[in-house]
Amino acid sequence: MTRAAFYLRPDASLANGARPDFTEAISSAAPSAARAFAGVSPSRLVISKPHIRFATHTDMTGTRDFQTIGVIGAGAWGVALANAAARAGREVALWARDRAHVDEISRTSESRRMPGARLDPRVTPQAALARACASDLLLLVVPAQAVGAVAGDIAAVLGAGVPVVVCAKGIEQHSRRFMSDILAQALPRNPPAALSGPSFAADVSRGLPTAVTLAAHDENLARAIAAALTSQSFRLYHTSDLRGVEIGGAAKNVLAIACGAARGRGLGASAEAALIARGFAELRRFGDAWGARPETLMGLSGLGDLVLTCSSEQSRNFSLGLALGRGENPTAAGAGKLAEGAATAPVLIEMAREKGVDMPVAASVDALLRGRIGIDEAIAALMARPARAEV
Repeated sequence: MTRAAFYLRPDASLANGARPDFTEAISSAAPSAARAFAGVSPSRLVISKPHIRFATHTDMTGTRDFQTIGVIGAGAWGVALANAAARAGREVALWARDRAHVDEISRTSESRRMPGARLDPRVTPQAALARACASDLLLLVVPAQAVGAVAGDIAAVLGAGVPVVVCAKGIEQHSRRFMSDILAQALPRNPPAALSGPSFAADVSRGLPTAVTLAAHDENLARAIAAALTSQSFRLYHTSDLRGVEIGGAAKNVLAIACGAARGRGLGASAEAALIARGFAELRRFGDAWGARPETLMGLSGLGDLVLTCSSEQSRNFSLGLALGRGENPTAAGAGKLAEGAATAPVLIEMAREKGVDMPVAASVDALLRGRIGIDEAIAALMARPARAEV
């Protein structure tokens, strides 16, 4: 089904002279149709063939069904989430900045970022950002350190009220902002949300059973988005603890580097288990200090994601630690790989110190990545810490 969404500009007026809560037109679909509905007060109109559907003000809350999804970013995770949304029955626009990449995906129904995984027929590759943003819901699937820049681009074309789900796990390094804070500043008219949890792109793209968490400040909105993306193979739980979900995703990436280093150094399964347990204690202390709910950190986006990321070479963060443990220098180990934990580690430690939170495992990772200590020094320092009660 062909769908075209459009918005009236903020300076538009209704027939009675009122100023509607409409935003800039994103597509050129039927301007005359907009005039035909001048006496109606929806905040958004969605024109479809062969019918017209209204998205009213009430649809801006948890009652929305989110029939169209825009996925911003066509890397491995973007492709996986596009397929997941399509399996849930949604029409999906998958945007990539590189026109050649879009043409390749359109021609082959596959992405070089996810070899062997064919795109669902409901997924349409798209090079025009405005068209991808003409959706009921947006999934922002770009690296954490690029979220601010891409959100700035989106701001020029995204209609008011369209929720934006950030799917990156990290903290912006130069500003120490969580992802939802970046969105709140760049897109103040669009409610932020976050998707996080134990999930590898290859598993999700293939339709293997996966469960994650969807968080938004508004519980009804979180519930509605979770329902829109849930399918037989992709289950979403919902929560209003947006900060807790973000903390779990950011911190576990740093801790996964430590676990990878332990395996690379051949320290054994006992050491890896100890690092996961003590790493989780650090994650909880950090979360407590920054406002996360304990139950969130014990759930999929906290403990669940930590266990997965700290135990598999499919994790880029674990693989980075693995290379470090095998003796590669930090620069060589991280070359050509997007390990979000490497960028998050220094800011995580700064924020922990600000709140007086002790995070020795994460601090060792930061020192290791900066080349201040070697892997053996890091292990010796952790093992030489004073004996204490387990908390």
